[in-house]
Amino acid sequence: MNKEQKNQEIETLVKQFQATKHAFLLGFQGLTVGTDTMLRAEMRKANIRYKVVKNTLARRAAKGTALEVLDKHFVGPTAVAINAEDPVTVAKLLTKFTKDHPKFVFKAGVVEGREIFAKDLDALSNLPSREQLMSKLMFLINSGAQRLATATSGVARNLTVVMGQIAEKKGE
Repeated sequence: MNKEQKNQEIETLVKQFQATKHAFLLGFQGLTVGTDTMLRAEMRKANIRYKVVKNTLARRAAKGTALEVLDKHFVGPTAVAINAEDPVTVAKLLTKFTKDHPKFVFKAGVVEGREIFAKDLDALSNLPSREQLMSKLMFLINSGAQRLATATSGVARNLTVVMGQIAEKKGE
């Protein structure tokens, strides 16, 4: 790799690192090509960028970004998984994959600018996904409106029944 190619790679990494608040560093030493291909396919489906990086170039690119706190973890074969929107999805996928493939190792990560480690990744993977949280929130908002509609319609219905009974009594 010549100097121009290295500079282009650093520029690309800087753009990717600046555009995200969530990133995960992974060790993949001993992973077969087939397993790596399977991982890349799963990452693509989940809209996660997965890239094997050169440690020296990644360290340079991380300066001044949220990934700067991960500087000391850029050792050995390193890949970076990036998802700008939802760190929970990445954590779930990585936790599942590390259980199935012990040679695939989570080194460290950064979520919302905070460095996380393996125990944090497990805790993050146990959280509900963004979609699940949104559906729960919509249910809560909708249930309050439903209760209000039921209560107000009950008052009107009861008033109608009482008025009907009064009219029957006056008619007798």
